[in-house]
Amino acid sequence: MADGRDDRGRALPMKPARVQAAETPGDGLAAPLVIAAVIVAALYFGREILIPIAIAVLLSFVIGPLVALLRKLRLGRIPSVGVAVLLLLAVVAGLGGLIGMQVADLSTGLPRYQRTIAQKAENLKAGPLGDLAGYLRSINHQIQQAGAPEQKPQEQKPEQKPAPGKPAPPPAVQNPDKPVLVEVRDRDPSPVELAEKVLSPVLSPLATLGIVFVVLIFILVQREDLRDRMIRLVGSSDLHRTTVAMDDAARRLSRFFLVQLALNAGFGLVIGTGLWLIGVPNPILWGIFTALMRFVPYIGAFLSAVLPLALAAAVDPGWNMVLATAALFIVLEPLVGQFIEPLLYGHSTGLSPFAVLVSALFWTWLWGPVGLLLSTPLTVCLVVLGRHVDKLEFLDVLFGDRPALTPVENFYQRMLADDPDEAQELAEAILAQCSLSSYYDEVALKGLQLAATDARRGVLTESQLDRIRVGIAQLIEDLSDRGDAAPDTKPTLAGRLLSGRQDEGAPCEAAPAVPDAPAPDQLPEAWRREGAILCVAGRGPLDEAASMMLAQLLGKHGFGTRVVPFEDVTRSGIAALDAAGARMICISYLEISGTPAHLRYLVQRLRRRAPEAQVLVGLWPADDAVLTDPDARATLGADHYAVSLREGVEACLEAVRDAPAGRPAPVSAAPPEPRPERAPERAEV
Repeated sequence: MADGRDDRGRALPMKPARVQAAETPGDGLAAPLVIAAVIVAALYFGREILIPIAIAVLLSFVIGPLVALLRKLRLGRIPSVGVAVLLLLAVVAGLGGLIGMQVADLSTGLPRYQRTIAQKAENLKAGPLGDLAGYLRSINHQIQQAGAPEQKPQEQKPEQKPAPGKPAPPPAVQNPDKPVLVEVRDRDPSPVELAEKVLSPVLSPLATLGIVFVVLIFILVQREDLRDRMIRLVGSSDLHRTTVAMDDAARRLSRFFLVQLALNAGFGLVIGTGLWLIGVPNPILWGIFTALMRFVPYIGAFLSAVLPLALAAAVDPGWNMVLATAALFIVLEPLVGQFIEPLLYGHSTGLSPFAVLVSALFWTWLWGPVGLLLSTPLTVCLVVLGRHVDKLEFLDVLFGDRPALTPVENFYQRMLADDPDEAQELAEAILAQCSLSSYYDEVALKGLQLAATDARRGVLTESQLDRIRVGIAQLIEDLSDRGDAAPDTKPTLAGRLLSGRQDEGAPCEAAPAVPDAPAPDQLPEAWRREGAILCVAGRGPLDEAASMMLAQLLGKHGFGTRVVPFEDVTRSGIAALDAAGARMICISYLEISGTPAHLRYLVQRLRRRAPEAQVLVGLWPADDAVLTDPDARATLGADHYAVSLREGVEACLEAVRDAPAGRPAPVSAAPPEPRPERAPERAEV
């Protein structure tokens, strides 16, 4: 029975896999929880080893560019690593020596600082604070007297005198046994005990520092080998692409940490100089302390100001030094945090504010104060891994500052929720980086395609479709005052350093202008009249919204347009269509399947109604079969085909350029091949 056979040797029937999976519904959730618990336990119990390794990894990003520079100078791998590590060791030793001397100098003045603090406390007690405390005590005493019952004075008992003839009792003797004072003295420590007492607090940091430098040397020497092993460990299906991505991520992290280190060091230098000018003792110590505390998110700036303020209060008998020190931090911290850092990083380091707070709490709980200092750099490394390794993408979703939904999904969700104000806010944010036509093509049209697909599947009600139509009409009206030129913006340093791909930039990119396109005021009069271009909506529920977008873009280039709903071009309504003066007819379809006969008949009806006008069919889903099959396109009989609103505008501009003496261009026998749309990328705001 153990091998799956009965007593006669016949194979026993096996349960289907789906039945077996159904018997254990909690396995899918239990396994990740167990893995997470094991990882957290390993981080906690192995912190004595993992903390030096984490510090070494971060330091490898910092001095990695120096090693690369030395290798470019043909110094060799091992000598380059040795020189870089020695320089780092010299910097750490110098900072350690400075901190030690500053702390020793600070300790010599502690009695004097204590007397100054005591004198200030006495002055405050004798001054207004003392008067206030006395006033409060008197009020409390009066309240207690008013609430306590009256007590009669106790009668004093007369002193009893001894009877005559009897001796007086002896006075009571207290503490008959007088204690003997005993002084206990420790014996003088031996030289070994004295050395152990002095060196024991220093041995642990020195051992940690030694582990850090040993691990750092191995990381720098075996950098490529460790990278390849990590790529193999995550099991990437495309080793070449992942290798290039990881190398690019390492370079970006190195530059990011170097800029952050330089900014914090500069801030500490300015603070130390300011404290020296104010007269606060040990300004070098507080400058180094401030530079280190700026790595701590949110509370680092506050903690870095507490100790200098306390020392200023202990040194100066007055309050001028305290006020000057407070003013120094109050002015410099917002200046760096609100103006300089946004210029370098953007408004964040690539992490969401919630992720920064949670990571600070998590790493502090695991590794103490060292974990608080390392929380943000470690989380940044995890987010970068999530953006480059497919299996770790959940790290980017959890901790990254990129929206959980793409702009396309966000646009559709806002329209579905009847929230056009937030949709406009999202549009304003995207339009700060790209042109209006790019926003319509990359975000609005794709969002409407999602809605059209849901409508075809029957998951959208008529009221929801009405809300979407009203919302997109309001959005188009709100964006009517915007031009179609791309803004001159540059990506921030954080955007360049932390992006998942090297060519990743704005959420959408503006297409180049059409060569030799006439200016809006130089178009022929026939093209500038109202109705020169008829933007005809398809029979889909949201095709009219796409026609409205196309009409708005054409109007910004000087064309006279008119939006024509599908009801006006049906068999019963096309007779009343005003097509006089039409030079171009643009038909918009958000979603279409195969080679629809109704589209072919629609083109034929429009040609009979406006024989001199060219016909452009805009099939916004670029992967539709009509665009990939030349025979299917030939059956439609259109002159131009477009897969984006921008291409539709370009086709109209080219028609103006090719039309001789204001007449429409001749109908082309074979429609041009549509431009293949670039692969969609996940956009971020």
